[in-house]
Amino acid sequence: MDFWGTVLVVFRRWYVTVPALLLALGGSYAVYRTVPTVYQSGAVLVLTIPVTGGSVPTDPAYPNPRTNPLLNYNGSLNVAASILLQALSAPETAARLGAPPGGETTYVVHNGSPNPELLASGPFVIINARSPSAGTAHTLVTRLVEQARRELAARQAALGAPVSTYIQLTPMVPPTEPQEQRGGKSRTAMAVLALGLFAALTAGYAMESLAAALRRRRAGPAAPAEAVEPAETAEPLALRP
Repeated sequence: MDFWGTVLVVFRRWYVTVPALLLALGGSYAVYRTVPTVYQSGAVLVLTIPVTGGSVPTDPAYPNPRTNPLLNYNGSLNVAASILLQALSAPETAARLGAPPGGETTYVVHNGSPNPELLASGPFVIINARSPSAGTAHTLVTRLVEQARRELAARQAALGAPVSTYIQLTPMVPPTEPQEQRGGKSRTAMAVLALGLFAALTAGYAMESLAAALRRRRAGPAAPAEAVEPAETAEPLALRP
């Protein structure tokens, strides 16, 4: 059936379609109100080499030259960032920081790439936390930043690296103020509304088919067509002698 035919059915069976449409709107609004609000907070950290370099001079009279950390990047920082990503993403770390697996509060730690295991993505640690509570999301990001600092220092200490060569973790973007994420609520409400509209149209067409079937039943069986008697064949005229 074309568009105008559908509109005609909707208006003709308004006593079915209108209540169904109102129920769809009410259900969509109820779902939007009941779906919990989610807040998101994040931070971006970058690993840098100290200004005195990554090594200790053997002769104190000739110390390492001072270098701008932003001009002194190499693949080692990418490896260190990857180690941090794996350590911060461990389920035990999540549970200790207040985001146990399966809970409503979650977080993701990555390096800006869809695949965090790619070491060539750069020395970045990007943190995104989501929670129904704005305060919880912000607190979790702050805890993750501090945990990253402790984890980095502990691993360098375990390797016996000189303190002056420790890799530094600098916040490019400190923990942000939590922002309300309405995308999930809106998508869920729109899905419920779409299903409700489909149900309303289905109910209208069902009532239209039922009404047509009742009209045919009341009309009764169609009368058989009367047989048309064949015309009498005229007798041939007698031939005159």
